[in-house]
Amino acid sequence: MGYRLMASRFNPASPNLLARLWRLNWMLVVLLLLISGIGFAMLYSAAGGNWDPWASRQSIRMGVGFGLMIAVALVGVRIWMRVAYIVYAGALALLVTVEAFGAVRMGAQRWIDLKVILLQPSEVMKIALVLALARYFHSLNIEDIGRPHYLIVPLMLVAAPVALVMRQPDLGTALLLLIGGGAMFFLAGVRLWKFLVVFLGAVIAAPIAWPFLRSYQQDRVLTFLSPERDPLGAGYNLLQSKIALGSGGMFGRGYLQGTQSHLSFLPEKHTDFIFTMFAEEFGLFGGLTLIGLYVIVLLYGVAISMRSHNQFGRLVGMGVTATFFLYVFINIAMVMGVVPVVGVPLPLISYGGTAMVTLLCGFGLLMSVYVDRDVSLGRYGEPRNE
Repeated sequence: MGYRLMASRFNPASPNLLARLWRLNWMLVVLLLLISGIGFAMLYSAAGGNWDPWASRQSIRMGVGFGLMIAVALVGVRIWMRVAYIVYAGALALLVTVEAFGAVRMGAQRWIDLKVILLQPSEVMKIALVLALARYFHSLNIEDIGRPHYLIVPLMLVAAPVALVMRQPDLGTALLLLIGGGAMFFLAGVRLWKFLVVFLGAVIAAPIAWPFLRSYQQDRVLTFLSPERDPLGAGYNLLQSKIALGSGGMFGRGYLQGTQSHLSFLPEKHTDFIFTMFAEEFGLFGGLTLIGLYVIVLLYGVAISMRSHNQFGRLVGMGVTATFFLYVFINIAMVMGVVPVVGVPLPLISYGGTAMVTLLCGFGLLMSVYVDRDVSLGRYGEPRNE
């Protein structure tokens, strides 16, 4: 009797919250806390050694985000599968609300003003889209995925938020949603030739779409191709970023000692270009160390996903991991001039509320998958004994 009680208590499908809390991947939590701590220190440096205005606010957001991450992780993966479409519908409704009543900042209508915080629904949609696509593809077998008409619904799930985000306008986030959705299609088993057809179609359509881009979006692409064409205008941010990266050398100028950032040459040092400030103060060694921490988190994500015994868990885990990778890769590549500047934050480092909290909720889903890694689910979420 005592043995059965203990086995039930630590069953991954058990509703016992203390048992689930015990089974969380605490090493992953420590890694996320470490990266967030680096972000907190860099925001302190960005303000010239002051807690205000960024570090103090970010600390509160970190606390809220980690609390929500644990709360999400304590919910069973079967429940997340049942509410996946509801979460997606809620995120889509928020995007529609932005279209009608959104707050305008810096010439873009991307936020909902909740008085206490500015909510950016497009960030919420990145995780909601992963849930919805994972739920849909879990219900299909590999033969169904090979049939084109079964891909109409997931294509619509991706197209709807992309269209709404493009209207804000936010080309960078729209591309992230599109690439993240494409990653989910690939992970679900969609054939490579279909991606090739889409890619060729995009290449053909690019000259047609170019005149429809806003002038600042065209400037970003042209500046990426030739930053020197307007060194005091559109190319200023990227040129200053490259100067700051180079001035850090091997081991950096030291904490709080970055000249480009603290003399205000480096723009957006607390958001989009915070990696540049970090590399200037800690050099190549520090930059590679931070990238190494990100790589370890990504490896954890892949390992947890592959360990799951159900397709929904695998797709959710890999989708969250792919989203995290896109954040890291695009931000670092952006400040180095490898890709155009699109305004993507460095995860857990850059100042910002919605992106950080949403991403931590995504990691909560990943840990829910970890806790329920031995749970088998049928096509429609019912328990399945194997």
